Amino acid sequence: MQQSRVAHKYLLLVLLTVLFGCRKDEPTKAPEESNEPSLSVLHTEGRWFMNEQGEKVMLRGVNIPSMEWNATGDNMLKSVHHMVDVWNCNLLRIPLSQDRWYGYGSEQSDDGAAYRNLVEAIVQAGDQKGAYIWLDLHWSNGNTWRQFIGQHTMPDENSKTFWQDVATIYKNHPAVLFGLYNEPYGIDWELWRNGGEHNEYYNRNGEDTTLTYRAVGHQELCDAIRTIGAENIIIAGGIDWGYDLSGILNGYALDGTNIAYDTHPYPWKDTDWDGKWGNIGKQYPIIVGEWGLNKEEAGHQQYGINITQYMRRHKFCWTAWCLHPSAGPQLIKDWNYNPTWFGELTIRELAAPVILKD
Repeated sequence: MQQSRVAHKYLLLVLLTVLFGCRKDEPTKAPEESNEPSLSVLHTEGRWFMNEQGEKVMLRGVNIPSMEWNATGDNMLKSVHHMVDVWNCNLLRIPLSQDRWYGYGSEQSDDGAAYRNLVEAIVQAGDQKGAYIWLDLHWSNGNTWRQFIGQHTMPDENSKTFWQDVATIYKNHPAVLFGLYNEPYGIDWELWRNGGEHNEYYNRNGEDTTLTYRAVGHQELCDAIRTIGAENIIIAGGIDWGYDLSGILNGYALDGTNIAYDTHPYPWKDTDWDGKWGNIGKQYPIIVGEWGLNKEEAGHQQYGINITQYMRRHKFCWTAWCLHPSAGPQLIKDWNYNPTWFGELTIRELAAPVILKD
């Protein structure tokens, strides 16, 4: 049906051209829709993200949350389109839940099929519109499906299963980056890199629980992805809720290629940006995966000015947290995408050109 309509429009256009002539500012044939991907495959060289043409690439955008806590997400595809078309993002971080990927959320009854289809739709939209999609494992379960869905201190065996599945589906997809685990905390660098038996205090619905499981180290997750044959860029967040990357320069860097690191320098963290992550970004590719502010809180506006200047000066890639009116710090006031002060700052930064030089 679609092909016949296009053919009809084309014949009509040719007839009108013959009868009345063709103005230079009008098309001479019907526009063709393309399903070809618009993105170049990325790799890393030194501290830089590079495209297939050997050019350095600056990645900047926002986090679009909700699929960690809600299998259907909140305005996900609408947000992808708006962030690319209006805010000019070329990177979107999408937090995910390993339980919901398999349909273990209490609201799911389809083994996760609709959830995985939504992820696929987001990836396709990003690829067609020119935005890379950072799939971020945000919530895990302490190695117990269904029971402890939320933020944990470390990934587990089920996280490894999740990544093997995701890597099989999105192996070498030009639009997809893999974010190993959101905000490890309460651990040391040895456990972060190499894993081990782990006891974790966890509070669910006001009830205290101690979970014991084998924490899967980030190197093991990285190796599991590479064993699938996926050479996509892998992004690993630091310790101390993702903020501290200092161990990367002290013997805990991950082995392999196409690996980048993620930091979350919020206003309430310490201000040793150089020591905790800035100096790491001189040798390795890093992304400031979360940063944000609340205008009403003392010092936050100055933090916003300082952090954006710092990232721009050092040419660091970033995604601001977050694009949701009910999760903070908020970039938007409502689902009409009216920006907060933080959102306005982010829009200005997204519009500011960055000249990439060594």
